[in-house]
Amino acid sequence: MAIENNNVVTLNYILHTIEENGEKTFVEQTTTENPLTFLYGVGMMLPKFEENIAGLNEGDKTSFDLAAANAYGERDDRAIAQLPADMFKETGLPPLGEVLPLQDNQGNQFRAVVVDVTPEAVVADLNHPMAGKTLSFEIEVLNVRPATQEELSHGHAHGIDGTQGH
Repeated sequence: MAIENNNVVTLNYILHTIEENGEKTFVEQTTTENPLTFLYGVGMMLPKFEENIAGLNEGDKTSFDLAAANAYGERDDRAIAQLPADMFKETGLPPLGEVLPLQDNQGNQFRAVVVDVTPEAVVADLNHPMAGKTLSFEIEVLNVRPATQEELSHGHAHGIDGTQGH
């Protein structure tokens, strides 16, 4: 069965970033014991990622690169927040590099990375950690199946075989 909208796709991937000098830097990979399983065509994955695996079948392998503009976007040097140190009275000031879970006024959750700490403020980078990076994927498709009605109504996959609960 070929990958198309409303299919549940299970795959393994190896992800690298490609640095400006052309060197690849390892980011992460899945394993057969813990693959990536998702509902294809409902906006859960990067659109260009889905475009690159469209039509593949179980057992197919492919590799492709996604430019920053087609992945998590370019870095925005203005996407920096000065968080008052008072926000951290209970937990203490976070160390450099810590990832902070934040929420905007509309209730949207996102993460920021601490880039500076002063007695008055914690400076957080709001860019996605992969912003500005070219992503390089190596893919092996493990399974493709039609989504169940329940998966379609929930908008996400329920595991490789469709029986995994929430």
